[in-house]
Amino acid sequence: MSARTARSTLHLPQGDWATVLDCLCAHFEAIDRATWTDRFARGRVLGADGQPLAATHPYQVGLKVHYFREVPDEKPIPFEAQVLHLDEHLLVADKPHFLPVMPAGEYVNETLLARLSKQMGNPDLVPIHRIDRLTAGLVLFSTNPESRGRYQALFRERMIDKAYEAICPALPHLEFPRVERLHMVDGEPFFLMKRGEGEPNSETRIEVLERRGEFWRYALYPVTGRKHQLRLQMATLGAGICNDPFYPDLIERGRRDQDDYANPLKLLARALLFRDPLTGEARQFESRLQLDW
Repeated sequence: MSARTARSTLHLPQGDWATVLDCLCAHFEAIDRATWTDRFARGRVLGADGQPLAATHPYQVGLKVHYFREVPDEKPIPFEAQVLHLDEHLLVADKPHFLPVMPAGEYVNETLLARLSKQMGNPDLVPIHRIDRLTAGLVLFSTNPESRGRYQALFRERMIDKAYEAICPALPHLEFPRVERLHMVDGEPFFLMKRGEGEPNSETRIEVLERRGEFWRYALYPVTGRKHQLRLQMATLGAGICNDPFYPDLIERGRRDQDDYANPLKLLARALLFRDPLTGEARQFESRLQLDW
């Protein structure tokens, strides 16, 4: 059995584990302990200095660990992305549902980055932002390391407008358009977010585009870009995005591990608008994908 490999980096999260091995087993629940133990034995888990770590190496929060992901017989994802724009600085892709942007977990080559790097013959391709694996729509890539920082600053400094669409249950008791603000904190399990106490750290403007009985199509305009922001905010309003396996209720793991291609998450990254930091030109890109009712 052949395995495809790729190197990744993790700064160990807060926890009470005794060893790095214990932390990795808890953080990557889809990978069993025997697999991690074998990787340590073969020198496939490294410290910040690039030297192999022992399976008994003590856990330390924030410790930088490099590891080699190995995916035997990686399952192909039967959907293709479209390249909507390409120039010497930028590539804009229309990502299908279920395809991850970056390598993670069981996905190495079946990712948008890996596919596009191979297709374009460009090892310098880097996503400037990310959307969830289950979300479809626009992803902006840098094709040129020399200009990359200028475009990354658009997101860091909130100088880019993002528009999403979602199909969710109707909310006839609320007034729209509205601005939703939440204080978002890490939830349990670690890959979830939840509403916490304190000043809001996330903000989204929400409009209604279309009403069809018990379900509406919403336009979502995030001001901030926190993990799972739109999914949590709609669930908090009582209108969790259709086919969301995480919010408002986490479905059991066996069902989560089996992608239902006929029922994708009804969330689409519809548009990106910004002023080009190199030319000053107004740029606008729109997804060609559609959310089916």
